[in-house]
Amino acid sequence: MDFLENGGNVNDVRIVLAHSAGAPMDSLFMNFYAGFLKTRGFRVYRFEFPYMQRRREEGGRRPPDRQPVLLDYWRTVVADLGDPESLIIGGKSMGGRMASMVADELCVRGLVCLGYPFYAAKKEEKPRTQHLVNLKTPTLILQGSRDVMGSREIVSKYQLSPNILVRWLEDGDHSFKPRIKSGRTEEENWSEGAESIVEFSYSLREG
Repeated sequence: MDFLENGGNVNDVRIVLAHSAGAPMDSLFMNFYAGFLKTRGFRVYRFEFPYMQRRREEGGRRPPDRQPVLLDYWRTVVADLGDPESLIIGGKSMGGRMASMVADELCVRGLVCLGYPFYAAKKEEKPRTQHLVNLKTPTLILQGSRDVMGSREIVSKYQLSPNILVRWLEDGDHSFKPRIKSGRTEEENWSEGAESIVEFSYSLREG
């Protein structure tokens, strides 16, 4: 398994982040979060699903692997890293969603979803929340308040597990970018989200 690793072993918690459906593990978004967490003493692992590996090697755009392949790959990642109780797994959009579907099974310490796709864009009538109702793994979801795949207005109506904390990033879109008129910047939202991950990880250690 090829990982992109950042950071040392200052903390006893390791963080594993998967990419979104369309962007690789070294996108600007992923680089920011891995770099920020590194400065706080965390070892961060990033990886790519098979379809993204092929895209990197051969070029062109490829659709994501089927869900069973993605879930099995997460299982392989956690098995390769070992000691799941020291791992917080998650990732951007699709990567975080897939992690949420195996988190309980793999007995990891925590789950972090960066922009959870609660539903496909313009398909609010088909929520992807069934497995989130009884999720046992302590979970942090960072969500832009105007995310087209999970706005505050719609998500607030869902029944979610009490183990899930949703942290709203003001005026953020699916990648947390706010509009200019909001008076906020993308970096402010990214940083606020990253600080939330640090706080979340410390709460798990204290718990």
